[in-house]
Amino acid sequence: MRYEVDADKLADFEEYGRRWVRLVNRFGGTHHGYFLPSEGDSDIAYALFSFPSLAAYEQYRTDSMSDAECQEAFELARVTRCIKRYERRFLRPLDALS
Repeated sequence: MRYEVDADKLADFEEYGRRWVRLVNRFGGTHHGYFLPSEGDSDIAYALFSFPSLAAYEQYRTDSMSDAECQEAFELARVTRCIKRYERRFLRPLDALS
């Protein structure tokens, strides 16, 4: 995921990210971390996570809509307005053995 964040609200975004790392892992995914602005653009952040299959990811998306902790994380972003916009990308890893 690529996020455009409010640079003045990075602490809020960091809290949002901490919550989602745990939540994605709880739902069977592997969260590879959030990558926050450092040098260069001050308002771009990334998150990388994976699921065993597209079906598992879709199940996570469905289940997260009715999960109380997920809804609290969504609400944190909504109330603080720390996220201006985001883009979702689907990538596949390069297997070094292929």
